Amino acid sequence: MQSLKEVLKRNYAILLDNLQKACLKAGRSMDSIRVLGASKGQSPEKIKIAYELGIKLFGENYVQEGEKKIKELSFLNIEWHFIGRLQTNKVKKALNLFSVLQTLDRYDLAKEIQKQAEKLNKSVPVLIEINIGEEPTKAGITKGEIEDFLEKISNFNRIKIIGLMCLPPYKENPEEVRPYFVEMRKLFERLKPYLGSEFRELSMGTSHDYTVAVEEGATIIRIGEALFGKRERNP
Repeated sequence: MQSLKEVLKRNYAILLDNLQKACLKAGRSMDSIRVLGASKGQSPEKIKIAYELGIKLFGENYVQEGEKKIKELSFLNIEWHFIGRLQTNKVKKALNLFSVLQTLDRYDLAKEIQKQAEKLNKSVPVLIEINIGEEPTKAGITKGEIEDFLEKISNFNRIKIIGLMCLPPYKENPEEVRPYFVEMRKLFERLKPYLGSEFRELSMGTSHDYTVAVEEGATIIRIGEALFGKRERNP
């Protein structure tokens, strides 16, 4: 029976091979993409192994769960992103734990980030979450709302918008997700002239569809099961 390290090593090798093929197809450099280990429900032990394999960026969906892991793995030079839906009452804690918030999805959250960041005297890098499929069950700003949203938060000087993220509708065939990734890239390119040189991240693609996301311009792919295997628990 394979050890945990051997399983993760094999998974990571497959991931890198698939990434290389997608980059070749799209005429991109592997260096232009970062793999984020989506570690919700995964053990610190697995995160440590993934780190040793070469992944330095990890994302958590819950502040409380993330806090435990961040403290336990503080001896590693990990970059932690928050990738779940952030409650306003958890913003203060999140700002002390995560270097980037990938899920700015509403005005009241932006307002609270600004307020807490002022208290902490810090600038907060964020990605704006886009509800690219306009699904009523999902969080995010729609394409039609994005300009108004940017206008509303334009005076929040503590918020640094560094990119966009999305979780498109799930399709069994990843090719059917491609049009959503294309739309995200077009939106990103349309907004870039207004948001400047720091606006450079496009976080899209998960274990199921990351190769298509890379072909369409993703700079961060959020990989959970394809790297770690099934979640060990549901927090």
